[in-house]
Amino acid sequence: MIRIICKLISLTALVGLLSGCNLVLLNPNGDVAAQKGELIVYATVLMLIVILPVMALTVFFALKYREDNKNATYAPDWDHSISLEIVIWAVPLAIIICLAGLTWVATHRLDPYKDLSRISDTQTIDESVEPIEVHVVSLDWKWLFIYPEQNIATVNEVAAIVDRPIEFKLTSDTVMNAFYIPDLAGMIYSMAGMETELNAVINAPGTYEGFSANYSGNGFNYMNFDFHGLSEEDFDAWVSKVRDQGRAAELDQPAYNQLQQPSIDHKVTYYGSVQDGLWRRIVNLCAGQQDLCLDDMMMVDALGGGGLEGLFNREMFRGICSAEDPGAFIAILRPDLKEREDEIFAAMDLPPQADLAQQLPLQAN
Repeated sequence: MIRIICKLISLTALVGLLSGCNLVLLNPNGDVAAQKGELIVYATVLMLIVILPVMALTVFFALKYREDNKNATYAPDWDHSISLEIVIWAVPLAIIICLAGLTWVATHRLDPYKDLSRISDTQTIDESVEPIEVHVVSLDWKWLFIYPEQNIATVNEVAAIVDRPIEFKLTSDTVMNAFYIPDLAGMIYSMAGMETELNAVINAPGTYEGFSANYSGNGFNYMNFDFHGLSEEDFDAWVSKVRDQGRAAELDQPAYNQLQQPSIDHKVTYYGSVQDGLWRRIVNLCAGQQDLCLDDMMMVDALGGGGLEGLFNREMFRGICSAEDPGAFIAILRPDLKEREDEIFAAMDLPPQADLAQQLPLQAN
């Protein structure tokens, strides 16, 4: 009896503790996360159609066919029932079909790369409003956020306007990581040398928790940040605060190289301006002055590579950026064509070399 009372007390205490839990996945403040929460509820209800009867029947059979129940039917030769077979197979099969259809539709509707189709279940997208673009970099062990439109950057703090679409573009400086704001949307991975994307919206003002959801080393549990959902006026004030407090700090290559150094529990840092082209260099793993960018490396391959000479060409191309000097690769790969450069560009239906800064890499791809 004492053991039973102790178990009841423990169970009551556990229920009391759980009552204080914030079930953010089922009650988020962002429309994308809310739709994912609904998907969890629908899937759970569908699975309970099988789980609840199985649990009830387990208790029923245990009681009915217990050893001291002399009224239980004894049928040692029974081995098959078509009716039971139909129920046992048909019901789970129907549930699996429903789950598959539900998941298929929701997966395509909530594709993180897909532009939002609505702000909320009662508010449609205003086509005249541009999403807030935020570039996200996971480092050891902190998060860097770059706002290209506002030309500011922050570490371990990010903000957005309520009811305005947000377009996150993510990459990693080192190992794979996972960007996750439970109130906003689902988890999305950030990977070195790649750019992933997450489209979302926050529907209520407030400060929400963001963190890394993929183990990445000693400082992993300190990779937390605050996400602020703000009104348009408050967001403008926040941007002004970042500019003012970060007036003396520019996020350029040397500053980024310092951020690349591992640090634990990094404090919130503001940068009042961002060097042009830095995001491209981060994605292409060439933030260092002498690093060969991945897209330039692919351009070299697209232009024919160098065979065994490529072992030496890597050093020759190091530090040369096609976006800054598009003619450099032709000059090195085919010096015999240097004098015919303008003719080649004309044949490719491209403007003169001086205007090729953004177009030649695209043409090569």
